[in-house]
Amino acid sequence: MKITKLFIRLIILTFVLSQTTFAGPPFTTDDPQPVDFMHWEFYVSSAMGFTSNESDVTLPHFEINYGLVPNIQVHLLAPMDYNHSPDGTIYGYSDTELGVKYRFINSDDGSFQVGTFPLVLVPTGNKNTNLGNGYTRVYVPIWIQKNAGKFTTYGGGGFWYNPGQGNRNWGFAGWEAQYDLSDIVTLGGEIYYQTADNINSKSNEGFSIGGYINLNEHNHILFSAGKTLNGENSTTGYLGYQLTI
Repeated sequence: MKITKLFIRLIILTFVLSQTTFAGPPFTTDDPQPVDFMHWEFYVSSAMGFTSNESDVTLPHFEINYGLVPNIQVHLLAPMDYNHSPDGTIYGYSDTELGVKYRFINSDDGSFQVGTFPLVLVPTGNKNTNLGNGYTRVYVPIWIQKNAGKFTTYGGGGFWYNPGQGNRNWGFAGWEAQYDLSDIVTLGGEIYYQTADNINSKSNEGFSIGGYINLNEHNHILFSAGKTLNGENSTTGYLGYQLTI
């Protein structure tokens, strides 16, 4: 386990030092590629996290992305959150996520891209029932992507502004690689590292594997499963349906 942790640290450190560096569903790491101009993405999904004594699941969350102008998309994520712990079970609407993805470098053939995807978490959830943070949180990352035929890799990282009593501002760095096995199936995996987000937590490293099933041009199934390697030692997952128009 120690060798595995060291190996992942070295990989992440290599990417961070060699290029400034978060793609999206079904992974935690993001990419710089926005939705095409005047096109839509709709998601109905569930993001899951399980520890030995707690389950935290979006059941479901709804996500919409729209290509507002070339190289820019606007983003909305509205989550229904389910949390089960020894203190009880809670279910309700959580904090709303808003964002703008801007790709500012795109090679002529689209094989190399760089962009940013700032996010704002609006405190729409009830803090008294632990469904919301109670404060506005902001994330500013940089993402890099390289395509080579059926192979795609992307990654990056950024900084979270995370106010509130006991909270800490924290950083994230991750990298993903995927391969198109066919026009229907794409498989990939990611590794990531994040610093502690509150005074009682620790930094965390993790990985996940997953992919996409293209039912047709417009309908897609997304999935992933993973695990953190330290900190709370949690199991993570993602299952979603995507409609592209």
